[in-house]
Amino acid sequence: MLIGAKERAAVQAMFADLAGPVRLVVFTQKSRLLVPGQGDCAFCEQTVSLVNELGQLSEKLTVEVVNFHTEKAKVEEYGIARIPAIAIVGAKDYGVRYYGIPAGFEFRALLEDIVDVSKGSTDLSEESLQMAERIDTPVHIQVFVTPTCPYCPPAVRFAHKLAIASDYVTADMVEAQEFPDLARRYGVYGVPRTVINENTVIEGAVPEELAMLYVLKAIDKLTEDEAERLAAAIR
Repeated sequence: MLIGAKERAAVQAMFADLAGPVRLVVFTQKSRLLVPGQGDCAFCEQTVSLVNELGQLSEKLTVEVVNFHTEKAKVEEYGIARIPAIAIVGAKDYGVRYYGIPAGFEFRALLEDIVDVSKGSTDLSEESLQMAERIDTPVHIQVFVTPTCPYCPPAVRFAHKLAIASDYVTADMVEAQEFPDLARRYGVYGVPRTVINENTVIEGAVPEELAMLYVLKAIDKLTEDEAERLAAAIR
């Protein structure tokens, strides 16, 4: 078991707050064996095991396991780019994604995301929600993390909260050590590193208000005052 007895009790207590049904759709391959031309998935089995264990801790949770290499319609439906991956789906697909096993500090973020998705709402501030209403074009947020980084979960949670709040936002946690080629592509030398729409980068953990300004900057939606606030914050 990946989740110990003490942890299971704590997770069950947390899942008592689930408001509605949640599906955990986990994308994997048939086994850990190398698939010719496809590459190896070192943590696929552990990710499936972790998700299945979570599925046993609440009647409101269901688990769907999808073979990334053979179930192409499902892969396309959820826009999955690599494995292992987890899509957390509630009343609708909010675009909340985990790439790589959510271990270490990220496990708590996964649990909190499940609760938020069940409710279809988050604790983003009223100011952030008002700013999110200006998002009218697709936004893709990738948050690079490692399991031992205590500053990474807040960055992941902000991105996933925004995905729940806005139909235009999709947000990925990306475990940098599992996807080194992707980490090199985006110049990840420290975590958390957040990449927004390929053109805007947040280094390290930042407050929610500042993160919202970065998102609006990425889609050219900052007011003059907001642009000045952001410039002052990063000087």
